[in-house]
Amino acid sequence: MKGLKVPKRMANDIIKMLVAGSLLNRDYRINRDHEHVYIPLREDVRIPEIDGAEIVDREFEESKRSPARFTDMLKSKIPEEALASIRRSFDIIGDTVILEIPEELHDYRFIIGEAALEFTGRKAVYMKRSGVKGVMRTRELELIAGSQLSETIHQEYGSRIKVDIKDVYFSPRLANERETVAAQVKDGEVVLDMFAGAGPFAIAVARHGRASRIYAVDINPAAVRYIEENARLNHAEDVIVAVEGDVREFLRDRECFADHIIMNLPGSACEFLDDAIRALRDGGVIHYYEFARDFKTPVNRLKEAAKPFHVDVLDMRRVKSRSPGVWHMGIDARIRKTPSSDTEKNEKGITP
Repeated sequence: MKGLKVPKRMANDIIKMLVAGSLLNRDYRINRDHEHVYIPLREDVRIPEIDGAEIVDREFEESKRSPARFTDMLKSKIPEEALASIRRSFDIIGDTVILEIPEELHDYRFIIGEAALEFTGRKAVYMKRSGVKGVMRTRELELIAGSQLSETIHQEYGSRIKVDIKDVYFSPRLANERETVAAQVKDGEVVLDMFAGAGPFAIAVARHGRASRIYAVDINPAAVRYIEENARLNHAEDVIVAVEGDVREFLRDRECFADHIIMNLPGSACEFLDDAIRALRDGGVIHYYEFARDFKTPVNRLKEAAKPFHVDVLDMRRVKSRSPGVWHMGIDARIRKTPSSDTEKNEKGITP
């Protein structure tokens, strides 16, 4: 096929010129020898004369372009009208992929799974069969492509999180949120994660290296095993204490000991606010999560639970979308159990 032979020293400038003029044939790969670069040209356009360059006949290797979306790989495999209902986002957890496939496309799930396997280069693709449910917070998954692998190591921001996605819930979409919370912990502070899962929040806090102790509590025995393993994996076993059981039982005889309390159980964390506030030190921070349509609802719930204490809302975040109009909300709030002098003055109507 037609190509342009150019000296190496001129190649970059000529390639830019060919791209600008839409003369480069992008279906084939540029190749080289010791002195020259060979650039594939489109057959249907006239190539202007270029000083130092020569048009030649040459064999070029086809360029293998990766599709922009995994749904592009399905265009000839499932009905076109069905493509629009496939969610193009998915969760990658280590060597595994988790897809959400509409019920009307379940007959095509293995075809969709194979496309996702090829697109991501992972080892196993699972389809959600249920939402997160039960006290253990697990979900039903069906393998639709790849190997039977379900235990994997996920990496984020330098943390390594080992988890079995069938036994313990884990969301890679909270990676930025975990960093946001971890960055707020100061030297020597004590952290409590009330619903720790495999320990990703605890690991993020430990990696920042400032907490003196991190209590990671979960009622799921499988989760606690992974907290312990992840503490070892991330060299944080000296700072992370894994606790198996109901967090209320753990807190029964503990008051005012934590500087930060993480409450990432957005469906029901509100039921544990009284326990969290009792365990929080004066001036400590609660990182509270709730599914809501606006910030006002979780903030008001937090303030009501904290009465008569003073609540300073430090930050509010839409962490991720849950459903149309409903968000996984994150609220950082400082609880002051003893009034500061400024607060006392304000309550008496005195402007500081």
